[in-house]
Amino acid sequence: MPSSPPTHKPRGRRPRPIATVFAAIGDETRWNLLTRLASGTRPSIAELTAGTAMTRQAVTKHLRVLHAAGLVRHARAGRAMRYELEPQRLDEARSALERIARQWDDALLRLKLFVEADTPPAPPSSASRSPRTARTRRASTRKHA
Repeated sequence: MPSSPPTHKPRGRRPRPIATVFAAIGDETRWNLLTRLASGTRPSIAELTAGTAMTRQAVTKHLRVLHAAGLVRHARAGRAMRYELEPQRLDEARSALERIARQWDDALLRLKLFVEADTPPAPPSSASRSPRTARTRRASTRKHA
C-alpha cells in the first residue's frame, strides 16, 4: 500500500504572515533591491552594492529582512552568496490585495445600490421600539401639550 504524504509541516518552519511581505517591501531600499533581483540575474552582495552608496553590511541587513519575509532565496556559488527573487510570496501578496479590493468593490456597490434605491428604507415600526421608549415618548408629549 503506498504511503500517504505527511500532513504536517516540517519542524522549525512556521508560516509567515503576509504582513511580513508588506513590511519588507514598504522600505524603499528593500523595494529597490527587489526590483534589481527581478531582472532574473543572481547577483552577489558585491554586485548589488556596485554603483550605490550602500555598504555590503547594509545590503546584507536588507537581504536578511527580505529573506525572512520569504521574498528572496540565496545559494552559495563558490565563495559568493547569490540572491534571487522568490516570486511566490509576491504572488501571495498580490492575491491578498486583490481579495481586499474585491471586498471594497462589493461594499461600495452595496452602498451605491442603497443610495440610489427608489424607495427609502422604512423607518422602524413602533412595535419594534422598546415599551420604555414608547412610554417615555408619550409622557414627554403630554408634558409639552
